[in-house]
Amino acid sequence: MTPAFVRHALALAGFGLCLRAEPPAIRLWPGAAPGDKGALVEERDTTKPSDHLVAGRPVIRTGNVSDPTITVYRPPADRNTGAAVVVCPGGGYNILALDLEGTEVCEWLSSIGVTGVLLKYRVPKREGQPRYAAPLQDAERAVGLVRSGAKEWAIDPQRIGALGFSAGGDLCAVLAAAAGGRSYPRVDDADDVSCHPDFQLLIYPGYLVKDGGGYTIGPEIAVTAATPPTFLVMAQDDPVHVENALGYALALQEAKVPMELHVYPTGGHGYGLRPAVDFVTTWPQRAADWMRSRGLLEKR
Repeated sequence: MTPAFVRHALALAGFGLCLRAEPPAIRLWPGAAPGDKGALVEERDTTKPSDHLVAGRPVIRTGNVSDPTITVYRPPADRNTGAAVVVCPGGGYNILALDLEGTEVCEWLSSIGVTGVLLKYRVPKREGQPRYAAPLQDAERAVGLVRSGAKEWAIDPQRIGALGFSAGGDLCAVLAAAAGGRSYPRVDDADDVSCHPDFQLLIYPGYLVKDGGGYTIGPEIAVTAATPPTFLVMAQDDPVHVENALGYALALQEAKVPMELHVYPTGGHGYGLRPAVDFVTTWPQRAADWMRSRGLLEKR
């Protein structure tokens, strides 16, 4: 059963869609997020005029997020496959690249018949906690809310994935390693369903390997037979280091987890799905093929 405050939000969402194209945000938590005491600093776009453009366009860099939300981008009913993906933007756990690695990605997912769910998780990292601690709680809550609200959103509760960029890729991997357990006390009935993703896509992920180089992944993202099927993309010249993708892929291989890895010679970091001269920016086509090969783009 969907929590009462989410049912209310869904009703408001239906009304709001009649008035505007942009879907409304739904708060993750009925009160303050776990461990937080309300807003720390006012949330804002931290982009500066000196910040570099991506594919000739600026990027929204949202900072100081203390009221995390999800925003549901539903595909047209006649194209809806029933699959859904929770999208985790990157930003080094300091900010969120909210359009480049968020809204634009959800719109693309919607165009191929997948419900895109934009997760605006808490940043920056909370003092005295692992960088992923508060975001992990938000991701767990987000997947639980999507699964508990599957009927209202015409989603198959057994085809809910996660897609993350850079730090968001790390967040997805930590979520996958949690195997459905939660790192916060139960809030309501949305926390009674699994928050484990059924599949994941990690796009130029960071923080996966231990500091100091090499291919050994961190203990917080331990790969087991329960790790969901995974799609990985990275460029060799990525300054965040391609070893993140390679090390995780090696762990997946050892655990016999189905995976698909694409490594391109050039492309750098932080391109989202904006097309550029580097072929790494064709990854959305490869990702769609991978989802199709797993039956995720078939209507059920």
